[in-house]
Amino acid sequence: MFLKKQTKISEISDVRYIEGIVSFKSIKLNVLSFEIDGILIDTGAVSLLKEFKPFFSQADIDQVLITHFHEDHTGGAAYLQKEYGLPIYMNEITIEECAEKANYPLYRKLFWGKRAPFKAQSIGQTFTSRKAAWQVIHTPGHAKDHLAFLNQGTGQLFSGDLYVQPKTKVVLREENIPQIIQSLEHVLTYEFDEVFCCHAGYVKSGRKALLNKLNNLKELQEKILTLQKQGYDEQEIHQEIFKKRYPITLLSFGEWNSTHITRSILQDR
Repeated sequence: MFLKKQTKISEISDVRYIEGIVSFKSIKLNVLSFEIDGILIDTGAVSLLKEFKPFFSQADIDQVLITHFHEDHTGGAAYLQKEYGLPIYMNEITIEECAEKANYPLYRKLFWGKRAPFKAQSIGQTFTSRKAAWQVIHTPGHAKDHLAFLNQGTGQLFSGDLYVQPKTKVVLREENIPQIIQSLEHVLTYEFDEVFCCHAGYVKSGRKALLNKLNNLKELQEKILTLQKQGYDEQEIHQEIFKKRYPITLLSFGEWNSTHITRSILQDR
């Protein structure tokens, strides 16, 4: 599988970050890693590790924080632990899973590489960096262990994959839209403005963007439930709402698909 890779290092609002992009034909996937106040948030993918190593070597960090266990966020964890002896903190519910060899589909291994096992510690509900106190916010839906990190000193929210884009078009099979709605509602009870997303990058008006995402999902949920009340079945609802098909659905053998959006909403109902 021939992949094209590129990276870009940026800095804004005292946050230094790297974006890595992996491309195959019309499919382009990206992921970011952030450095702020002595901490690193997420570690990128194994397939991008060579490109991320210069960023890591120039980083001034004491600890690594993981938003969730997916391989594009944990791919550099084992390297950082072995090379720099850095402690890694994450949601305790996937610590054991990350201590074992990665188990995920082949196409994801081709894009993101095979994540090596690493040993992490439970992050708890709060943590401190050199100058700030942080709130850990449990935000499941995209992943069972998903967390967002709020710098209470600066009001910056590091949202992992909670945002990604304004309108949700396809999701992983295990994602749960009603849970994501609840997580968005929960995180919006906190005070923040700037958002740093592991795929969208820096979002200046972050609160507004997350509120827009929430409203879009609620509107989508209402459309699906309204069609169900009118007698449409799951397949008919999907065909009515989701007209476009995306290359990632074919490549992933359906693991990424808009059908999972419809199903998760109807099953929750």
